[in-house]
Amino acid sequence: MLSPRPMHTLLIDDDPITTFLTERLLRHEGLSDTAASFQSPTEALTFLLRQIPAGLVPQVILLDLNMPMMSGWDFLDILKRHEVQLQGQCTVYLLTSSVAPADEVRAKAHPLVAGLLLKPLDKRKIQQIRDHVRPAA
Repeated sequence: MLSPRPMHTLLIDDDPITTFLTERLLRHEGLSDTAASFQSPTEALTFLLRQIPAGLVPQVILLDLNMPMMSGWDFLDILKRHEVQLQGQCTVYLLTSSVAPADEVRAKAHPLVAGLLLKPLDKRKIQQIRDHVRPAA
């Protein structure tokens, strides 16, 4: 069986345990060799904004909604300025531990957001992300 091609992934979550578990899952699913993780959304944003002009954007961003200093929504508000460069190349999945109906509505309305996922991620959710980003030929 061929191993899946890696997805270029950016993980942004302030919780070190969630970050550790998600990194481990990505590694288990063969996706970690092209993953970058940040517990600071401001550091992740700085990194990403340097990548955009060079066209080196991740295929997938896993973005925690509830973080101190900068929420996932704040992060997305800044990314909206770069929507043209990201659209069709970068898909955002919002991570949350509780789904508020308002968050679901807001996520569906954002053009870069493909979905809102409950934490913790599992193998099935990672496979769904991979299938969405890289549909079967």
